[in-house]
Amino acid sequence: MPNIINIYCDESCHLENDGKQVMTLGALTCPLEKRKEISVRLREIKEKNGIPLSTEIKWTKVSPAKLDFYSQWIDYFFDDDDLAFRTVIIPNKRALDHTKFNQSHDGWYYKMLFTLLKVILRPEDKHRVYIDYKDTHSGQKANQLHQVLCNSRYDFRQEIIEFVQPVDSAESELMQLCDLLIGVVGYHNRGLQGSAAKLALVERVKQRSGLSLDRNTLLAAHKVNILKWEGMQNGE
Repeated sequence: MPNIINIYCDESCHLENDGKQVMTLGALTCPLEKRKEISVRLREIKEKNGIPLSTEIKWTKVSPAKLDFYSQWIDYFFDDDDLAFRTVIIPNKRALDHTKFNQSHDGWYYKMLFTLLKVILRPEDKHRVYIDYKDTHSGQKANQLHQVLCNSRYDFRQEIIEFVQPVDSAESELMQLCDLLIGVVGYHNRGLQGSAAKLALVERVKQRSGLSLDRNTLLAAHKVNILKWEGMQNGE
């Protein structure tokens, strides 16, 4: 029987005209059979730190008062061998020339999601992809991404990618953990310095991963896999 892998995807600063230069995409993976156990453990860390279970953990909420809690979530990610994270960093979104390459920003965005996921998808496994529910267009976005992924893998019977489905991040600790890791990578690559708590989490991830967080890892890197995308320089 093939393994079933859950993939939780999110992004930061992905809109075309949001005034932000650096864009980050991230995917957190875990085996389906471990999903409940991991979610329970993350909730236990919330309870231990006096945080209501209904509280959605987001990078934008990181503060000195809860730094120890966020550090515990980061440490749990690194201590659990069933969790892995891949991120794609687009260093200068403003330099994109969609007209030159005959594409829309949305079309390019789906290419970037495929670039994020193609290293994760293995033909011997089945995959269930979850994207953060943001608005009423999330269902259409999920269907489009599913089609792109299946076509790219010649998976016309949807045996490798079972589905792509929006999920409310407020109801998913795994999606929240993905948001936290994307936030760390994005904050560092934007060169921001305004929050001592966020800088401390960046250093925590650097220490635990042994990575600079702004350079490519080996393609086969598992726990933390990083691609700094330079496609605008080679015509992609």
